[in-house]
Amino acid sequence: MLMSSTDRPAKLSYGPNGFRVLSPGHFVNCAVTGEPVQLEVLRYWSVDHQEAYATAEIATRRLLGQA
Repeated sequence: MLMSSTDRPAKLSYGPNGFRVLSPGHFVNCAVTGEPVQLEVLRYWSVDHQEAYATAEIATRRLLGQA
């Protein structure tokens, strides 16, 4: 069965000024909460950890070791 790219998460490479799509999709999952984050609204990620976050608060907690 074929899946469209909207049915699965994208695989991204996170850089300091943006991200590169390695595998197509329309969302990624937040590394802390698991909630889907649409690529159009993705603003928070860690280059070192290569993971995405849903909000600034979640990203801050994760990077401070509190999540």
